[in-house]
Amino acid sequence: MAAPFSPVRSFQWDLARQVERLDWLLAQLPRYADWGYQQLHLHLEDCVEFPSLPGVARRDAYTYRQFARLVNEATRVGITVVPIVNLLGHTQYLIKVPELRDLNELRADDGSPFPGGQICPLHPRTMEIAGKLLRDMAPFCTAGRVHVGLDESFHLGRHPLSRAEIARIGLAGHFARHVNRLHALARSLGLRMGMWADMLYFLPSAIPQLPADLIAYEWYYYGFPRRPRVELFNFAESTVGERLRARGLTVWGCPMNGSARYEPLPHFTDRLDNILSWWRHGQRLGVEGLLVTSWEPFRLAIEMTTVIDAAAATLWLNPGVEDPREMLERGFARVFGPRTARRSAQLAFQNDRHPFGGYPRWEINDRWETVSRREPLAPFLAERRLCRAAAAPSRPALPAPLRASLEFRRYLAERDVFVRRAARGLATPAEGRAFARALAAGRRAARAMWRFTRDARRRGTNEQILARDAARLQAWRRGEPVFGAKWQLCYAVHNFRPALQLVRVEQRRPEGTWTNQQECLTIEFQTRGARPRGDVVREHAAPVEWDGDRAALPQLRFALLGVGEVKLADVVLTDGRVRLPARLGRSRLGQPAPRRGLPELDWTKVRDALPVSF
Repeated sequence: MAAPFSPVRSFQWDLARQVERLDWLLAQLPRYADWGYQQLHLHLEDCVEFPSLPGVARRDAYTYRQFARLVNEATRVGITVVPIVNLLGHTQYLIKVPELRDLNELRADDGSPFPGGQICPLHPRTMEIAGKLLRDMAPFCTAGRVHVGLDESFHLGRHPLSRAEIARIGLAGHFARHVNRLHALARSLGLRMGMWADMLYFLPSAIPQLPADLIAYEWYYYGFPRRPRVELFNFAESTVGERLRARGLTVWGCPMNGSARYEPLPHFTDRLDNILSWWRHGQRLGVEGLLVTSWEPFRLAIEMTTVIDAAAATLWLNPGVEDPREMLERGFARVFGPRTARRSAQLAFQNDRHPFGGYPRWEINDRWETVSRREPLAPFLAERRLCRAAAAPSRPALPAPLRASLEFRRYLAERDVFVRRAARGLATPAEGRAFARALAAGRRAARAMWRFTRDARRRGTNEQILARDAARLQAWRRGEPVFGAKWQLCYAVHNFRPALQLVRVEQRRPEGTWTNQQECLTIEFQTRGARPRGDVVREHAAPVEWDGDRAALPQLRFALLGVGEVKLADVVLTDGRVRLPARLGRSRLGQPAPRRGLPELDWTKVRDALPVSF
């Protein structure tokens, strides 16, 4: 009889994006120990003091002494710690330092380093800097290992030194050599090294060149029936896990607990589906550990992702319980107590029916003028009704973080309706006053979501977004234009082969240059949008500068950047009354996503362009 599946159980705190109060973090550690977690991974970047590199830590970073206190408390409750020190991709925390900018892989024509990018593996100072970072973190590696990141390193090979080595040994060999140099450095400090496995999707021939005791962390954040998928390959299934195991390497499976950029709440259904997918795949693959990762939780209340961690613990605390609803109810009970657990779980799953997720929904955070004036209001009115009901007073009272999150989600629904009515010229002064009240409530909710676990003297990202909303509302009340040009190019994007696409509308100026009027990534961050054949269609709008003279029609074009292709439909130039249907030479924009190799992600390069005529 096979032994029961019992992976090492770890959770992650992403402290690189925001600093959580130390007292709150310390209070969580005994709870995680009680839930059966054995290990903590800490994603750091510049959130902690590095004594050997004093310019790296940001202003609100944890001091070395504070970090020691956190690790010591983890040790006291039986949780070991694995610091994550990024040493290839996601190294802007180093390049931002003027004295370290020359580490950058990306160079201008004159050879000077750009202000943004990632470090070059072959720069003469790279291993010196890596050594200082790892030596500073070594006392906190209480699990006997360190994680060096290496994920999403899409600028790999751009430096002249890199290109010269790649010409001799290939891109996979170049990457593997960097892994081996870092591995030797970690071993010199008595540490075992881990890395994210996603670059091996694109460079599988590097696998035979990897050190035998390396730990590969394979991550994928959507539900899957058999194997994880590769977004940049149009969500093709990956066999990298099997290849790593065949090589004899240690593999960890890595789901995510909930936050994707501007989501006010996790998509609880997707998150639990993702965790269950990894639990089942991990058994088949024979992974050593399960790491429930967390990313960018600063736009929501982190207690909501803590609920996901607590729900995941059901898999080992209550073997055989794999029903998502029961898991989530148990998660709420563990975090907030049993009294409101069932009602909280019900509301959480109800929220999943109308997620505020994906870049097409998030455009409104930055620009009200990209809201399409022709988009039907009915779905947004229905969503507002549901959000109002969810945020209504409840008996017994809901946990405060959930309550604030639902109130903030209600504000987003109120904004969706008001802005769309105002863009059509339908909103009345009374509606403006009602929206002002909703905005005030939304700001209170956003403030509460931040203050539960963070420094009250600072202002969170959600509060900054709502401050801009307040300024736009005041401008609208004064009769000032807040919806851009009179004319809009309205169009639908069918993401029928999801990958990593960005669709842009450009307008030609009299001098012949093309200017960006509006652009949006197609990523949905939902399982329904993470499959080779996609059925998600989103409405978009770009402001167009035109005086309505039919003899001088605007010159417009669609441009696609990134990787993949989309379909365009229902392209119309309109001022809300007049409609000029567009003629396109074709409906598809872009090219099929690659199936192998490292895709070139150059966000300055237009991959395909399609003129628009009327």
